Amino acid sequence: MIAVLLDIVGSRSLDDRSGAQRALDDAIARVETETPLAASPLRPTVGDEQQGVYPTLDAALAALTLLRLTLPEELDCRFGVGIGPVEEIDSSAGKLPEGPGWWAARAAIDHVHALQRRAVPGVRTWVIAHDAQPEGAHLLARQANIALLTRDQLITDMGARTRRLTYGRFRGIMQRELAATEGITQPAVSQALSSSGAGAVIEGLRLLLA
Repeated sequence: MIAVLLDIVGSRSLDDRSGAQRALDDAIARVETETPLAASPLRPTVGDEQQGVYPTLDAALAALTLLRLTLPEELDCRFGVGIGPVEEIDSSAGKLPEGPGWWAARAAIDHVHALQRRAVPGVRTWVIAHDAQPEGAHLLARQANIALLTRDQLITDMGARTRRLTYGRFRGIMQRELAATEGITQPAVSQALSSSGAGAVIEGLRLLLA
């Protein structure tokens, strides 16, 4: 299983923290409804964090890509993705997530924080396989991270409108329909998509979901 931790970028500086949480919840619900991929959907835990579980790494990365594309302009998130066993422990407060997958996800999101502070401010996602996982899992994580560095930078550099357009094209909405919704021309939609690398993001999503 694939464990995912999410936190909100710059949550302490948001003017409306409650509004940001509602916007995040709405974006997660939209992705889950339109492209259901989670074994256990992302849900709030404490502070600005959310946790979710996915059946495969491809499913997790596709869902997180779609989530980033649906977030409003003032909101962005980081993701730590852990490869390893996950379980739930009974407690008086209910089920508590536990296991190597969660430990790896925590290490991954900490690594995203460190990368953002140094040479890769556009990074938002990292994958780590727990130490006890076979070498194949570690190779899979390394290969995913190579692609994620580029994917994240493309999406980070997009404005909110271009993200919406990219999501819409992935959903199969025609450019003229997107133009009408955004109140712009069809050539403007085409230009925004071609100049932003949206085609690469969409093709990557299709490969993940194939």
